[in-house]
Amino acid sequence: MAALAAALPAQAEDADLAKQLSNPVASLISVPFQFNYDHGYGPDDGSKVTLNIQPVIPISLNDDWNVISRTIVPVIWQDDIAGDSGHQFGLGDTLQSFFFSPKEPTAGGLIWGAGPAFLLPTATDERLGGEKWGLGPTAVLLKQEGHWTYGMLANHIWSVAGDHNRDDVSSTFLQPFLSYTTPDAWTFTLNTESTYDWKHDDWSVPINFSVAKLTKFGEQPVSLQLGARYWATAPDNGPEGFGVRAAIVFLFPK
Repeated sequence: MAALAAALPAQAEDADLAKQLSNPVASLISVPFQFNYDHGYGPDDGSKVTLNIQPVIPISLNDDWNVISRTIVPVIWQDDIAGDSGHQFGLGDTLQSFFFSPKEPTAGGLIWGAGPAFLLPTATDERLGGEKWGLGPTAVLLKQEGHWTYGMLANHIWSVAGDHNRDDVSSTFLQPFLSYTTPDAWTFTLNTESTYDWKHDDWSVPINFSVAKLTKFGEQPVSLQLGARYWATAPDNGPEGFGVRAAIVFLFPK
């Protein structure tokens, strides 16, 4: 009985950490490594593997406010994504976002954050990025009720500088999400990561479903994730069909 009593608080702590991961502006340091595989690019059915390194770092401003730094650094392997275009490997462009967020939910239980987002031309090959600097607003709004988390993250990026021979950027990103976390720290998530390219009048809409389990390696909390996605729509030269997503997230609670 004593062992069971000790296990219950630990299980509840794991479930709480797993639920915090569903909140993009939680006061929790995390370092996700997210692996994505997609195919069907261009006339030669090209493929792309992307490893997104996505550190999330909350910074306390005062007793009431945090600023949450969210960074996405893609490492890309791709092959024939634009016809017979060969193989490229290296860094893609980095997206850096800052969310100013109240430390406590509003009276209605809403959690929100808003701030600037920056596109940085860090690609190591011209086919891995747009060679443009960009900026724009970003925001997230969500609610957590019981085992459920639901909300929306969005941003819009305009290019402001860079190679004048490359296409300008005007892109809206919309990520509605719904997740359910069980008492034993399993999380089931459904979302889309839709992007609208205003310059080319194109939608990219992958629908993602994933299952994650929070566990510990020694004393280190880690979330392991596996899922699939389906490209509901994409540009003519974009991916199609089903893709795969897997992730490992290292958590550093206070």
